Amino acid sequence: MSDKDDAKTGERDTTDAGPEALSRLNANLAKIDELSKRLVAALANKRRADPGLQGPGPELYAKAMAAYWTEMANNPGKLIERQVGYWGEALKHAVEAQSALTQGKTVAPEDPQPKDRRFASPIWQEHPYYNFLKQQYQISASAIRDTVKELGGLDPRDKQRVEFFSQQIVDLFAPTNFLATNPEAMARAVETEGDSLVKGLENLVRDIEANKGDLLVTLSDPDAFELGGNIAATEGSVVFRNRMFELIQYKPTTEKVHARPIVLFPPWINKFYVLDLKPQNSFVKWVVDQGYTLFVVSWVNPDASYADVGLKDYIEDGYLTAIDVAKEITGEDRVNAIGYCIAGTTLSIVLALMARRKDTSIETATFFTTLADFSDPGEMGVFLDKDFVDGIEREAAVKGYLDRFFMGRTFSYLRSNDLVYGPAIKSYMLGEAPPAFDLLYWNGDGTNLPGPMVTEYLRKLCIANELCEGGFDIMGERGLKLSDIETPLCAIACETDHIAQWKGAWSTVRQMGSEDKTFILSESGHIAGIVNPPSKKKYGHYTNDGHVDFDTAEAWLEAATKYEGSWWPRWEKWLRPHSGKKVPAREPGTATHPVLEAAPGTYVLPKDSAA
Repeated sequence: MSDKDDAKTGERDTTDAGPEALSRLNANLAKIDELSKRLVAALANKRRADPGLQGPGPELYAKAMAAYWTEMANNPGKLIERQVGYWGEALKHAVEAQSALTQGKTVAPEDPQPKDRRFASPIWQEHPYYNFLKQQYQISASAIRDTVKELGGLDPRDKQRVEFFSQQIVDLFAPTNFLATNPEAMARAVETEGDSLVKGLENLVRDIEANKGDLLVTLSDPDAFELGGNIAATEGSVVFRNRMFELIQYKPTTEKVHARPIVLFPPWINKFYVLDLKPQNSFVKWVVDQGYTLFVVSWVNPDASYADVGLKDYIEDGYLTAIDVAKEITGEDRVNAIGYCIAGTTLSIVLALMARRKDTSIETATFFTTLADFSDPGEMGVFLDKDFVDGIEREAAVKGYLDRFFMGRTFSYLRSNDLVYGPAIKSYMLGEAPPAFDLLYWNGDGTNLPGPMVTEYLRKLCIANELCEGGFDIMGERGLKLSDIETPLCAIACETDHIAQWKGAWSTVRQMGSEDKTFILSESGHIAGIVNPPSKKKYGHYTNDGHVDFDTAEAWLEAATKYEGSWWPRWEKWLRPHSGKKVPAREPGTATHPVLEAAPGTYVLPKDSAA
């Protein structure tokens, strides 16, 4: 086996020692020196960003400290008891570990700590030193969590933020995150005579250089996918383009189609092809195969020239224009609309606006993982506060837009062990190449956000919750509310969604004025629960025969029935009666809206790839 092959597998012939092995080690040390210089240079060129984007403001920490000292003054016995309990547990384990070592035992003492997949390797259980590190970390982490959890005197939202950011610190200092205390990484380095560390440093330098001095782990092989090739490859054509979006009409795969078209609005925080990944999990392909004329909006990736763009522009030049074009191409007077995440929130504004204007262009609305009631924003709420929003506003005022890096990092830290530390260990410590994973590839292909739009969305919709409280003003209409919406609707939420928590999605639907309302709860999270094709037979879903009007989300779930498999067929069955009679299948475009280019179009491409 060649050295190159050995480096890929992380294995070496243990008999291969002596001058050749020493030469390889010295060569790797030289590479590490060279890469270290590149790393220093990359860090020196770190982009300047508003401090408000780096973490919560000092006010939060001041509140937490004040609450702690108030509790110490009012109930010193409770805190002393908690501290003594922590000391006792940590000391007891230290004594047990020391006793095992002094007796010459090569096994760790009893380990009562909870299972944690970060410590899945048997060496964390069997080796006395590494088990000692693991148990001491878990004891300390538990003590910190318990202390914060029992902290009184804080507003519930401040309490949630303190818990979240203290957990971020706890996760950061896990022994798995450091080379000297990660036995798997140390063993790999020895086995490969340092090859794994060289490859890991190469990966680290690559990521920091790519992100202008900041760290954002590459989650998927950047060379594994080609847009329009093996991803975003469903056949279709761009039939309209303006400053805000390209409209893609997909080629039919059936001889006849339902007369009424579907217009799908994906979120503009990422790109539309999350719903058109590989053919076997493409929602776009599946919808076309069911006999529907499907239009999908591909939003532009804004730059500084979009410094004037707000929600009004997304609605007027985006939603309303796309709907009009789809009607003109098909000759139909109504469409069925779908909105995903932030695009679903904005679709709810469009529906309320149309209701005020007596515009009946939307026959039905479908919402994917959509919050429009932000009274309880869930885990995302830790970022929906004045310090972060002020930072975003200042950053966007300087550049004209919010760089995609910051939103990508924010969403990653909502699942830091899965999306930051775990991948970082594999990439930087073990020297592994990122996997060829379509969903993670899409996850890393973010977009910028126009400054006025993002601050308007955060301040008025998320923080002030104007669609539920007081009303939202836009495009000459004042006081728009969810209760204004009359359109038949179906909403799909996801059980473990960390971005749009399902109870808030249920509350959103419950407040809408429509008489025909269906709510479906899919298993899994924000993406996997939606991109859940029937062929996989993976995640199930809950529904309640269309009934939404329960007192609480918990009551709705208790009364709901669970069904195995994807929600896609159930939704299509709901949509079918609203889709009109069958007509001959339509080829993309018309004389007035000719085909401009093949899907996936230009706006979806990276900036340096777009002509």
